[in-house]
Amino acid sequence: MTVNTPAAPPLNDELDALLRRLRMPYIRKAAPQLLATAKAQRWDPAELLRVLLCEEAQGRDRATIAIRRRASGLPAGKTFDAWDPDASPIPKPTQQALRSLKWAHRAENVCICGPSGTGKSHLAEALGHHAIDHGKTVAWHTLESLALLLRRHRADDSVSKAIGRLIRADLIVIDDIAMLPVTPDAAEALFRIVDAAYEKRSIALTSNIHPAGFDELMPKTLATATVDRLPHHAHVLITDGADSYRLAQATAGKGVRPLA
Repeated sequence: MTVNTPAAPPLNDELDALLRRLRMPYIRKAAPQLLATAKAQRWDPAELLRVLLCEEAQGRDRATIAIRRRASGLPAGKTFDAWDPDASPIPKPTQQALRSLKWAHRAENVCICGPSGTGKSHLAEALGHHAIDHGKTVAWHTLESLALLLRRHRADDSVSKAIGRLIRADLIVIDDIAMLPVTPDAAEALFRIVDAAYEKRSIALTSNIHPAGFDELMPKTLATATVDRLPHHAHVLITDGADSYRLAQATAGKGVRPLA
């Protein structure tokens, strides 16, 4: 036999108005059911107050995380939920150390270098999502988007302000360096960000080549200045020797769902 639980009575108009005025939407949503439960189970008033405030705090935390995730520009989907630590050539203790985010608290950098398909972007993006889940702000870019940012703000001489706003993020993720030719604007933008973030913010960077080889991609003066700062407080992780995840999945027929 199915037992239908009666709906909790709505809040009275005065209490509803007060919660709206105080901007407590999560308490307002949860209060009817919690008040009914507290009455039925004879909760201590202090316990009811605690539970109501926890609902509001947790709701605000979820909303903040959602806002920060949208603002970050991080691509969706590449989180640690889908990460296979056994498939990565990076040692597991190193993976765990990265997930602790202690390096980000110390404004250190992470440079993940290696061939395409070895999990560089997945790891960098997963670290970005993980950092947001743990209270940090993140900004995700490619060299192309950084070059566009530079060109957009050069017209009104506001490049420095734009870079300053970007490095307000606790962690800046720059993905896929050396996948495409580096334009002068992209090279300048990369240097400006590395210089502005130096010893203040963390950068997580993925590249097909080691930072020491950046002079093959960009003007030597900018490359030298960038490499002088970027690896100074950086953990350089090499994924050479690993097979491409994408190629392995495609070969095994796991890259797509079977056609109906």
